[in-house]
Parts: sequence; C-alpha cells; structure tokens
Amino acid sequence: MFQSEYQQRLLPGVAGGKREDLDLRCIPTRAGNHWNRNFVNAPGNSSVCESSVYSCLLRNEFLDENITSLENCEESVQVHGQTDDFRNRHNRIFGFASGSSSPVRTPFANISESSQRLLSIFKRPVRRLPRRPYKILDAPELQDDFYLNLIDWSSKNTLAVGLGCSVYLWSAVSGQVTRLCDFNNEDNLITAVSWHGEGRHVAIGTQSGYVTIWDAESQKQMSRLDEHSARVTALAWCGHQLASGSRDRSILQRDVRNPPKHITRCLRGHKLEVCGLQWSPSNRYLASGGSDNRLLVWTDDWPEPIYAFDEHKAVVKALGWSPHKSGLLASGGGSADRCLRFWNVLTGKLVKCINTGAQISNLAWARDSRELVTTHGHAQPQVIAWRYPSLKQVARLSGHTQRVLHLSVSPDNESIVTGGADETLRFWTVFTKQKISKEPNSVLRLFNGIR
Repeated sequence: MFQSEYQQRLLPGVAGGKREDLDLRCIPTRAGNHWNRNFVNAPGNSSVCESSVYSCLLRNEFLDENITSLENCEESVQVHGQTDDFRNRHNRIFGFASGSSSPVRTPFANISESSQRLLSIFKRPVRRLPRRPYKILDAPELQDDFYLNLIDWSSKNTLAVGLGCSVYLWSAVSGQVTRLCDFNNEDNLITAVSWHGEGRHVAIGTQSGYVTIWDAESQKQMSRLDEHSARVTALAWCGHQLASGSRDRSILQRDVRNPPKHITRCLRGHKLEVCGLQWSPSNRYLASGGSDNRLLVWTDDWPEPIYAFDEHKAVVKALGWSPHKSGLLASGGGSADRCLRFWNVLTGKLVKCINTGAQISNLAWARDSRELVTTHGHAQPQVIAWRYPSLKQVARLSGHTQRVLHLSVSPDNESIVTGGADETLRFWTVFTKQKISKEPNSVLRLFNGIR
C-alpha cells in the first residue's frame, strides 16, 4: 500500500529482493514542492505567520527567507499569497515521492542569523488603553485660542493652568486648588505657562508682552521680564535659560539669574507670531514654530537658524523632540496642513510624514516607549496615540466636545492632561512604563540544557 507514496529501498549488503529484506523508508521530496506557495495556502497559516515567532522561524530555516521581525513575516505572506490562482489550488504541504533526500536539520543545528535576530526580540503584548478620561475638571475661562499654551505639569506633580487673567495650581496628590496670581486689575490675559525643570518656579507669559517668574511654594513673584512688544505665547526652559516667543516675531533668551533687562540672545527668523518652542533633550537645539507655517531649528551657539523647513501648509505649534533618537524632531501642522512630520536635524532631511486628517495642536513623546501622542482640533477633536516608526495608531481617545488645544504630560510619564475649547481638563492614561523583561522560559531556547 506504500507503493504510490514511498520508495522501497534495499539495505546495503542485503542480497536478493525478498520482501522481508526490504526496509521501508519515508523519503520526502523537497525539490518538486513549492514550499513558499504551499506554506501560504495552508489553512490558517497566514494568520499564524502574522502572529507567531515560531512560524517565522520555519520560513527562515526551511524556505531560506530573511525575516527579522513579525512585520517582515506579514509582508512575506502578502507577497507569496497575492495570486488568486495559488490561493484556489489545493496542494499538499508535504508530498512524498521517489528520490534522494537532502540532509535534514537537527534541532540542535546552528540557526541562521535572521532567526537569531528574530529570537532576540519579543512580541509586544496587545495594550488596551482606557477610552475615557479617568478625571475631568472644569476650567472656566480657558481661552479658545489655538496659539496659546495654557497648561503645564510640573516635576512635583502640580498642574499650572491659565484661566482668563489668573493662574491656578492644582495638586495631583491632594487635589487642592490654589490661585497663584491674578492680573484682573490690569485686564491682562494669561497666554503661556511653563514650569522650570525642578518644579518650583513657573514662568507666565501675558497678553501685555511681559513674562513673570513665580515661586510656587512661597507664591511670590521673583522677577518680571519685559522687552517683548506683543503677547508672549510660547515659553521653554533650558536650565536657568528661558526662551520666550512672541507675536512680535522674536525669540528672546535670558538667564533668569541675571538682571531682568539682560538679554542673552534675540533670535529673529519668523515672519509672524511664534507659538511653539521646545529645547532638545541635549539642550543643543531649539525648535520654533510659527503662524508663518515655518519650522526653524536653532543651535545654542549660532544667531541664525541652521534649518528652515517650509513643508507645512499651516501654523506650526505642535513640536516634540524624541527622547530615544538623537536629532529626531516631530512637528504638526494646523487646519490647512494636518500633517505630522518627522525630521532628522543631523542631516536636515524629512524622515516621515502622515496626514492625520485634523488640525494638530500639540504632541508629546513617551519617555519609556517608542510612542507619541497628538491632540487635534477642527474636524476631529480627539487624542491619538501613535507607535513610532510604524506610525500605527495605538488608540483614538474622544471626550472633548470642542477642539483640543492644550496638552501636558505627567511627571511619571503615564498620564496626560488635555485642555479643550469646551472649558474642561481631561486626564487620560496613555503611556506605560517599560518593564524589564525576564528571560523567557520557552521551548525555542534550545541551548538552555546543553552543558
């Protein structure tokens, strides 16, 4: 009954041809089988390959493919399985016929370099984010102005919020609310707030064009910085250096330890209001965005921008430096642009671009994972979490009834707070701390028991 599928072979040295002297051996024929095609056509194997490291290993070792990630495995399936003729055929994965066999790999043979790289990674578990905010606070008089930056979360877990002509402090630990300052007697609106890295001093920009520095613990004003001729809408700390961007199109950099009128640098490159400022993690680069649709990159030792990017077609307010890759800068455009772009300031090149479908008001990177979050205004008032560099959406968070204008990240880098034109502050759990992975106890670790 084996005649049609197996070859009958005489053992060496056995004479005659009697039935009892024969040794039946199953010799698979690999040359006549289309392994790559049959592997794809096997029921369920496409889904297995997309989710199983083991399936990718089989492709590397038996089909001589070069899969180093699960994404590569998915692409390989699409390439091999895109022909309908192949999908409709019923082929056997393993066919046996007469012929000589090639040497079979043993379980303890050396695996390919691609498989080694594949085994060195782990598949990220599916992370489900809460779709609703875990806290909502009323924020009356939170201005509906795209260009302002009115909330900031300090390293000491205190949120500063500019409401009308006042700045309020909300403790995330105790829930206590304190009014830090009030400019109602001047009818002077708050236009920007920014905490110093130590979390004790907060800089406040105003409609009148001056900046005040306040001690949050003593609730006293420490200094007042003038020299801007129009409202201050962007603030960024770099140690004791404070950069301020204004509607007067200038960026002033000052050391707050010096006398108030002492200006370290005055940067002029924007043609309209400066509404976005952020220092790089190394403090070497300063990114600025404006309503002139330009993104400028400055260094700490040169008075002119080293790069002027004009690809955005609308206001550039959303800025964020990657904490994981040196020189990687993300920027988001306004209503007429809606694009999230990534730049390499070491080379001056655009790395990636994706149309988000809505006005981008803010963005922030996760500190412990390769993710970032963007907030959106017109068309889609929501929060979107992205995975980088694939730019796959992790989650879309909806709750604000009007456009989301402000964003800040908690000191533990797990939560964010957003402020909207609906005069609410909403707190979301978005990022997670990266846990140190233990050595997996897996059957794929073939060399654990070898001594």
